[in-house]
Amino acid sequence: MSKKRAKITEFVKYTSVAGVGTIMVIPFFWLVSASLMTLNEFISVPPKWIPSNPQWHNYVDVFQHIPFLHYYINSFIVAVSVTALVLLTSAMGGYAFAKLDFVGKKPLFRFTLSTMMFPAFLFLIPNFYLIKLFGWVSNYLSLIMPFAVSAYGIFLLRQFIMSIPPDLIDAAKIDGASHFAIFTKIIIPLSKPALATLAILTFIGQWNSFLWPLIITSFSPQMTTVPVGLSKLSLAFSTYTNQNLILAGMVLQVIPVVALFLYMQRYYIKGIVLTGFGGI
Repeated sequence: MSKKRAKITEFVKYTSVAGVGTIMVIPFFWLVSASLMTLNEFISVPPKWIPSNPQWHNYVDVFQHIPFLHYYINSFIVAVSVTALVLLTSAMGGYAFAKLDFVGKKPLFRFTLSTMMFPAFLFLIPNFYLIKLFGWVSNYLSLIMPFAVSAYGIFLLRQFIMSIPPDLIDAAKIDGASHFAIFTKIIIPLSKPALATLAILTFIGQWNSFLWPLIITSFSPQMTTVPVGLSKLSLAFSTYTNQNLILAGMVLQVIPVVALFLYMQRYYIKGIVLTGFGGI
């Protein structure tokens, strides 16, 4: 009876997971399918799930109506730059809070975590004032520097680095290794799962960021990113006659995010499992 009950439990568990996964995939499937439909198929009742004749030129039309490739380049520059800076600052901060002893360590760490409690829009005016004061409004620094440090990233790396055996660091110190050598040759290589997790989360967040780029690019249109460009796409097309083309633009937006996640998903899962959220 126990074996039979275990098999039933396992069947229910995997069936539930498969059902939830299917529900989550359906919107993405429809997004891709609708982006290849004609307008008549898109607005047909009852709705069609698969286009009878895929309209691949819908994607070409997107690039013809707005400079979508330029938006792509801008988004890559911003997302990759912010991700690199966040990985560096988070690894340094996480190492300091996890393995170094200094005055005010716990209060400073708690203050760092407390910044996560404030909604992001509270910092819009102060950030813009500082960006204008530094003269960065018309270059990429205005889109990159306000997000170069992440309190969540520091917390994530700190939790992971705490799990690294202190004996490794003590042995390196006995051999005469400096903090820089310990950080680059021990901490960074062993923290790859957590760094990969943070890289995915940061890249996705910056790639999909809308409000701050919308504010900055209103003064510097040449730095328009993909999310802001999609809002212009809806203006370039008639909302009531070209919804399928707008969906084609949305598909182009999610491709890099999906590709990155599929490539690094094993590191993401491992990083989440090994990091944990205790020990604050």
